[in-house]
Amino acid sequence: MQKLSLNQTLLQKLSPQQIQFIKLLQIPTAELDARIKEELEMNPALEEGAEEIQKSEYESDGDDDADYDERQASNDDIDIESYLNQDELSGYKMYGDGSFGSDDEDREFPVATRLTLIDSLYQQFGFLHLTDQQRYLGLHLLGSLEGDGYLRRPLKAIASDLVFTQGIYTSEQELEDVLKKIQSLEPAGIGARNLQECLLLQLRRKDQRDLIVQLALQTIEHYFEEFSKKHYEKIQKRLNMNQEEARQVLNLIIRLNPKPGSVEGDDNGAQYLTPDFILASHNGRLEVSLNSRNAPELRVNRTFAEMLDTYHKSDKSNRHVRETVTFVKQKLDSAKWFIDAIKQRQATLMRTMNAILKYQYDFFQEGDETKLRPMILKDIANIIEMDVSTVSRVASSKSVQTEFGLYPLKYFFSEGISTESGEDVSSREVKNILRELIESEPKRKPFSDDKLEKLLNEKGYNIARRTVAKYREQLNIPVARLRKQI
Repeated sequence: MQKLSLNQTLLQKLSPQQIQFIKLLQIPTAELDARIKEELEMNPALEEGAEEIQKSEYESDGDDDADYDERQASNDDIDIESYLNQDELSGYKMYGDGSFGSDDEDREFPVATRLTLIDSLYQQFGFLHLTDQQRYLGLHLLGSLEGDGYLRRPLKAIASDLVFTQGIYTSEQELEDVLKKIQSLEPAGIGARNLQECLLLQLRRKDQRDLIVQLALQTIEHYFEEFSKKHYEKIQKRLNMNQEEARQVLNLIIRLNPKPGSVEGDDNGAQYLTPDFILASHNGRLEVSLNSRNAPELRVNRTFAEMLDTYHKSDKSNRHVRETVTFVKQKLDSAKWFIDAIKQRQATLMRTMNAILKYQYDFFQEGDETKLRPMILKDIANIIEMDVSTVSRVASSKSVQTEFGLYPLKYFFSEGISTESGEDVSSREVKNILRELIESEPKRKPFSDDKLEKLLNEKGYNIARRTVAKYREQLNIPVARLRKQI
């Protein structure tokens, strides 16, 4: 037997204004200009310029909004609210402000284009003397290159694709011959199928009469596995090299480019780094200010706002009048919400940055990393009395210009490590000490993680071996075996 029951639940939903603020808060300064231009293009009720001292009825702020609604509702000529019999979200039709977390958050800031790697290769390939068959095969191979310049698809698979998709019959040997012509293009190493072939292609471009080049070729061609495992003594013995020759061979090989595609790679995804905050010292006192691009002057178009007064005198039963009033109020609402969200963004950014400045004041005075205090998102959230997620949105994509350089805000957040004296120090300080220990270690016998743990403990840092390994990996430092040098 079915039973009917009622359940009462409490749900938290973001209002359109909150969504607007969140989306604006998390974008960096470099993208704010583009976002504002989009809104200006989509909303005729919004315009650039300082707010006027005398405001229209619609431009009133704060508690005046309620008075405005009452005046409009009591107007004898037209009742606007009766025309707006729809959800509040319908007035929030602004470009790029759909569902939270949509693809527009991943929008890239446009930068100037340049000649890409594949464009350069196509140009060079056009000058080769080839048959029509070879030229077609070569273009297919060029299209199969990956971003780092490697050809990782087997030639057999490429030959099969050409037969089934293009009806072109070829052999692995023919593809191999065409690939060798591609490998003769610039940069050296392009079209390699693995790292060993990439290094050999670059070494074969060098002076073959040079003894060091000859030894390097033999090393990569015959002892590549030993070289990759840094068994240098074994290679030195088998090739009968002295200490100086072995050192020169190693230096020659490590200067080769393991990713030839990066020489002229496509960097269209690069973005210009623009500071969101400027930190300066005035009479010995540190003061933070917003980048001027974070404080655009926006206002509601006065002429557009006065359009409502004009339609008050129109026939309220006319369908076109109702549609026009709905459109005008939607755009005015959107413009006001956008301006308020920009102002709220500025206030939140300043509150967060001032809290970080106060917390890390000793560091900002001298730029000494050892003076960085352990600081997590919750510490700043408690100071500014906001949610941790808000602080996270500010810190994840913002940066500050100081006298010591440009720092991302997330640089100042780190966990704490206890010392023998019972004090907490920043994990960043421990990482700096760890890096210094590794840089000063014997190159022929690098320190293991166990040894690094003991050295750090001797300096007063209570840290476990697994934490040493974690910090070493975060610093992109390989294990001791791979740091070994001749």
